[in-house]
Amino acid sequence: MAKVSIIGAGKVGSTLAQLLAYRDLCDVVLWNRTPDTARGIALDIMESAPIEGFGAEVSGTGEYKDISDSEVVVITAGAQRKEGMSRDELLNTNAAIVRDAARAVKEYAPESIMVVLTNPLDAMAYVAMKGSGFPKQRVVGQAGILDTARFRLFIACHLGVSARSVESLVLGSHGDLMVPLVRHTRVSGERVEELVDDKALASLIDRTRDGGAEIIKLERSSAFYAPASALSQMVASILGDKKEILPCSAYLEGEYGINGVFIGVPVALGKAGIERVYEFSIAERELAALRLSAERTKELVHALKA
Repeated sequence: MAKVSIIGAGKVGSTLAQLLAYRDLCDVVLWNRTPDTARGIALDIMESAPIEGFGAEVSGTGEYKDISDSEVVVITAGAQRKEGMSRDELLNTNAAIVRDAARAVKEYAPESIMVVLTNPLDAMAYVAMKGSGFPKQRVVGQAGILDTARFRLFIACHLGVSARSVESLVLGSHGDLMVPLVRHTRVSGERVEELVDDKALASLIDRTRDGGAEIIKLERSSAFYAPASALSQMVASILGDKKEILPCSAYLEGEYGINGVFIGVPVALGKAGIERVYEFSIAERELAALRLSAERTKELVHALKA
């Protein structure tokens, strides 16, 4: 069975470990700086195996050597965003955490695909790539899948239909500068503009942008169920070489007129990681918004402490 390691046994990491095990996708190693926390979570998940019927093995550790031979390593470790705090405020604290993790991945799992969740996402994906020295194809950030899921859900709730009937894409940064592709958003084939008036649609877009903040305000805790589901979809596409086209944070070198930065775009995810970046036809205002999002990420990268 394939092996996936998760660095960070917080709410996202532990939920991801549970999802991967329940789906019998792979054996899971859960790493945490407090090893007993990881071991306890792993044991708890394993004790559900006779009930859920999965054969995957979940183990906890505080030793980076235990991630050896992983096909995929997911970095979820980092300080959580609190109410009133922007993702950008986490910049240098989380950069140090991600940099250390990436160096460990380079040492112990040098052939792996690295998936990054830590905020601010696009800047942290850049830190992971530089810290590991991996080629750009083997570093990918989770951003647009979650944002797209939120947008689809909010549209579905507004219309009173199943979220499965809504198709959309949200590109750009994971945050205030995300770019919902309205012209690519359809409900059972019908353009969303034909079903939702401009004012309501603008409100749904705003709610999508504030999706994480809304949860923090209600729960006093960052979102973790939906982010973990998004990560599990990425891992499944990589391990199964599915080449699903998913909105993920990728390092661009000319695509969409953007260079030298990670930003959310449609990519095909397979066993080699990012196997292709798709340049969809998007409206001029959407392209401008995507480029603005990229410029903001560049500012964050330049603000990183060495």
